[in-house]
Amino acid sequence: MTVPSSADVVVIGGGAIGASIAFHLAEAGVRDVVLLERDELGAGSTCKAAGGVRAQFSDRINIELGARSLHAFADFGQRPGQEIDLHRVGYLFLLSTPEDVASFERDVQLQNELGITSRMIDVAEAKRLSPLIETDGLLAAAWSPDDGHCTPESVVLGYARAARRYGATLLTGVTVTGIDRDAGTVTTDRGTIRAGAVVCAAGAWSAALGDLAGVPLPVTPLRRQIIFTEPMPGLAGVVPFTIDFASTFYFHREGPGLLMGMSDPEQAPGFQLNYDDDWLPRLGAAIGVRAPSLIDVGLRNGWAGLYEVTPDHNALIGRAGNFLYATGFSGHGFLQAPAVGEVIRDLYLDRPPVVDVGPLTAERFVAGAAGRPESHIV
Repeated sequence: MTVPSSADVVVIGGGAIGASIAFHLAEAGVRDVVLLERDELGAGSTCKAAGGVRAQFSDRINIELGARSLHAFADFGQRPGQEIDLHRVGYLFLLSTPEDVASFERDVQLQNELGITSRMIDVAEAKRLSPLIETDGLLAAAWSPDDGHCTPESVVLGYARAARRYGATLLTGVTVTGIDRDAGTVTTDRGTIRAGAVVCAAGAWSAALGDLAGVPLPVTPLRRQIIFTEPMPGLAGVVPFTIDFASTFYFHREGPGLLMGMSDPEQAPGFQLNYDDDWLPRLGAAIGVRAPSLIDVGLRNGWAGLYEVTPDHNALIGRAGNFLYATGFSGHGFLQAPAVGEVIRDLYLDRPPVVDVGPLTAERFVAGAAGRPESHIV
C-alpha cells in the first residue's frame, strides 16, 4: 500500500479527534482529505477512554466545547449516522470540602449562564441519585442530568464511515516520519504526500509531530487505568457517572457491572501502556470511604490508557500557517471531539470557529504566558 501523492488536508491521528476532524472537513466539501493512523482507528487513547460526556467545566471554552459535543452525541444516530450507546444518566460530583463546594457553586453559576442545566444539590439528594455511595464527610454535590457516557469505539466508527462517504481517505498502518511545512509535504513509511495543510490530532504522541513541524506542542503522556467489576445482580438500571472529587474515584454502569477508575498522583509521565494492579490498594481505600458496598464485588479485567497532559491541563487548539493542531486535552478529548472537529474545520476554512478557542493556542506557552485557569479534571 502506498499513500496518495497529494491531499488538500492530511490529518494525523485516527482517534475520536482525528476522525471527527476528517468527517467535518469532508462534510464541508473539502476535497482530498487524507487521515493517517499508524495503528488501527481508535487504537490509541480513544479505545481506552471511560466514555464520559459532559459540559460541567469551570471556564467558558470547555463548557461550550462540552455542550456542543453533547448535542452532537445526542444526534449521532442521524449525523453522522451511528448508534453509540449514549446513556444520559447524569454526572454527579461529590464534594467534601468547603473550598470545593464554593468552587463548584461558581462553576455551576457560569454553566447556567451558558445554558447548562447543572445545579448544586444536598447530600440526601446525591444519595438518592447514586445509592451506592456512602455520604459520611460529604457537604454537597454538583449534578447535571444531561451528561452521561457512550461508547468511544462507536463514535470513531461513525465518524470514519461518514468521512469516507463524503470522499475522505482514511489509512491505517501508516507512520509519519517527517513534516516539511515549507515544502508542504508529509513523509511516511509508505511514501510522501504533498499537503496543502496538516492537522496534528495524535493525542499523547503529538509532541514528536510538533517537533517534526517546528511547532512546539507541550504534551506529556500520563498513564491512567480503569477496571471493571463482575456482574452485579440487583444493580440499578440507571447509575449516574459518579465522581468523588477529593479522591478522584469514579464509577458508572458498564453492562451488568461497573467501570471504575481514579487518578494516580504518583504516576510518572511516559508511554506506559501496561496495566499494573499496583494501583488497586489505593482504589480499594477510596472505595472503602465512598462506596464500601463495592468492596466485596468481584473484579474482572482492567486496562491502561494515556492522558495527553499540558502544563495547565487545557487543550492545544490552533493554527501555525499550514499546520493545525488539536491535542493535549488532558482527559477531555473524547468528550469534546465533535465540537473540536467543527473548530478545526472552521480554522482551516479561515472563518470564525463555532467556539472561540483563541486562548488555547500553543503560543501561550511559547510566550511564557500564565495560561488558562485549570478546569476540573477527572
